[in-house]
Amino acid sequence: MSESPARPDGPLSALPAAELTAFHRAQEAAYAELRAAGLKLDLTRGKPAAAQLDLSDGLLTLPRGTTDSGGTDVRNYGGLEGLRDLRAIFAELLGTPVEQLVAGDNSSLVMMRSVLSYLWLHGGVTSERPWSAEEKVTFVCPVPGYDRHFTLLDWFGIDTVTVPMNDDGPDAEAIAELVAHDPTIKGMWLVPTYANPTGTITSPAVAERLASMPTAAPDFTIFWDNAYALHHLTEEETASADILGLAEAAGNPHRPIVFASTSKITYAGAGVGFLAASTDVVKWYTTHLGKGAIGPDKVNHLRHAQFFGSADGVRAHMVKHRELIAPKFDAVDRILTERLGGLGVAEWKVPVGGYFFSLDVLDGTAARVVQLAREAGIALTPAGASFPKGLDPRDRNIRLAPTFPPPEEVARAMEGVTTCVLLAAAEKLLDANG
Repeated sequence: MSESPARPDGPLSALPAAELTAFHRAQEAAYAELRAAGLKLDLTRGKPAAAQLDLSDGLLTLPRGTTDSGGTDVRNYGGLEGLRDLRAIFAELLGTPVEQLVAGDNSSLVMMRSVLSYLWLHGGVTSERPWSAEEKVTFVCPVPGYDRHFTLLDWFGIDTVTVPMNDDGPDAEAIAELVAHDPTIKGMWLVPTYANPTGTITSPAVAERLASMPTAAPDFTIFWDNAYALHHLTEEETASADILGLAEAAGNPHRPIVFASTSKITYAGAGVGFLAASTDVVKWYTTHLGKGAIGPDKVNHLRHAQFFGSADGVRAHMVKHRELIAPKFDAVDRILTERLGGLGVAEWKVPVGGYFFSLDVLDGTAARVVQLAREAGIALTPAGASFPKGLDPRDRNIRLAPTFPPPEEVARAMEGVTTCVLLAAAEKLLDANG
């Protein structure tokens, strides 16, 4: 591929018409060359790369023996709360008492769906009636957010109201105003640490506001999806806010339900999901779970407990993950900065953890960028995926997932993506100038 066209010194919007037209032509030529390269690259889903999965291949020789430290035979039925040895490790990592933590099967998303199902059919610890008996149920969704959360809400027929995701977490004051007066608002989603896709870290102050704010619905529930709590990209490892402790102190102990998993720590398809909540909510969850389950895969629990050994074993394992994926994130930022920095056509923040980059392009061009990339052989998450029903009102947000491809493919894909951003921006600015 030939060198990129000459880069303007300032914002594209400040270019004289003739220079903008010339820039547009240069981007058309660069894009034509990009299409001719016959690429087949994918930045769509936040999956661990094969090299990351290889880090956990020691699991394949485990477990040693068939009982845990307390003598539980992991081959047999029972133990809806999961194996205590593993729960003790992750209770330390997640900052929760072990008695308030449940270890399940391989998917925290399934646990979220189960909780929603139980609330829908039976109501929660503080519910007046099942949620299905309400005339309307609404969830608060910070945006940009996680598309699978929105898919679950759509499946249940739950309405959504959005609030902005700020630098310190969701707009807590906007949420407090909404929930104080509307009893149909039964809950909210939040990825509190290294949020999907923005990488935002919810501050203790914002978490305290969410835990303590008055709500018109007595059973308002925070779905605290701490999927990336341990996925640090720098040596500074940010701790998640203690939402369970904050809620207990505020007199709302049943409000938050915490979810986490090892899906991007060990094997994505054969890990362990976790749920943490108040003692009463844990009992409520396991009681309903027991109507259709006799116990989780405790063999897998023992395998994981032996593989890690301790909470420090998990932390050391995550350093190995960081060493593999941090260079990919560095490449994304470097190429975005070199190709788009200072041109006024894109904004992004460099995440210090998690699995994604959130790229905001020129308003009204995200769908066009994704289309151009697809036609050039670069698969991106659909524009708007980070918003309920896929509707980004400004058509500007694109989620980038650099973890799965090899480093050289990440760089090639980002070179192509930035070409698409520049071409779409030039088209938009020329249209605006008539």
